[in-house]
Amino acid sequence: VQLQASGGGLVQAGGSLRLSCAATGRPLSSWNVGWFRQSLGKEREFVASISWTGGTEFYADSVKGRFIISRDNAKNTVHLQMHSLKPEDTAVYYCAADSLSKWTTDYGYWGQGTQVTVSS
Repeated sequence: VQLQASGGGLVQAGGSLRLSCAATGRPLSSWNVGWFRQSLGKEREFVASISWTGGTEFYADSVKGRFIISRDNAKNTVHLQMHSLKPEDTAVYYCAADSLSKWTTDYGYWGQGTQVTVSS
């Protein structure tokens, strides 16, 4: 299975972006999915996760109230809607499966990442 993250780009502070995670080789609909991010010189950190049913969501404190994770199992995708973006949100964003955990070691599958840059 391969995961593909997309939707990154350059946005001004206060703006919004929507990231998407798609899978090939296996339906994403049966997996728990997480989003992580990694900025230069820092460790990869948890952003949000969603259960395979969509009924359970977790968020990092730093994004709670600004980011929304959702999924469309019919389209085999998971989204991360990001609002009120801040320069500190600048990072490469990765989607991963199959866990709800905040720990990277609990995920066995990773996408290649998409760059999000927030200008001040």
